[in-house]
Amino acid sequence: MTRDSALRGAGSAAGRGRLWVVTAPSGAGKTSLCRALLARDARLRFSISYTTRPKRSSEVEGRDYFFVDEPRFMEMVRGDAFLEHARVFDHWYGTGEAHVRSLLADGWSVLLEIDWQGAAQIRGRALDSSSIFILPPTLTELERRLRLRATDSEATIQRRLRDALADMAHWSEFEYAVINDDFDTAVDQLAEIVAGRGTACRTASPQVRAAAEAVLARES
Repeated sequence: MTRDSALRGAGSAAGRGRLWVVTAPSGAGKTSLCRALLARDARLRFSISYTTRPKRSSEVEGRDYFFVDEPRFMEMVRGDAFLEHARVFDHWYGTGEAHVRSLLADGWSVLLEIDWQGAAQIRGRALDSSSIFILPPTLTELERRLRLRATDSEATIQRRLRDALADMAHWSEFEYAVINDDFDTAVDQLAEIVAGRGTACRTASPQVRAAAEAVLARES
């Protein structure tokens, strides 16, 4: 047995992988957290989404996203090529269904970064999946992180903040919640969840619920 086949077999008891849906408001740090988790757990594979958003200077085609124009994206929608898709911040995002199902069938567990709308679509599919919502420690910290990017205009930042509040209102629809206050702690919590030991991060937990509601209640 090769190392890859052994790792794939560890993905689940039945030999199939599990889909982990990770959602967060813009600026909460989900991309950095997911990359750290992928580096730690060799059983995970990342689902690369399609988007019509322009590529940022730090991004790489085929690593961060598959960048396509809107006509091509709409052609894929008509062809039922997406497991989920949504329009966010004036651009379209979608997850290629064939690629994800192939990885799961091969025994890999798949990490999927999407917004809450996409996560809702995933729940309606016949997939073995679990969902995680990542919250910032405070709204002020969220704004600071958005400004540190230095890629968006002031108007865009303000809209992202407004939309972040709307996004965070959906956190309780997810099975798990992680507050990204300390990065290393957040990665540890994600690793515990993926390993099947994430009981302490379940949204049904009174402690998790109280912590999440405190984040939403703070203005500073």
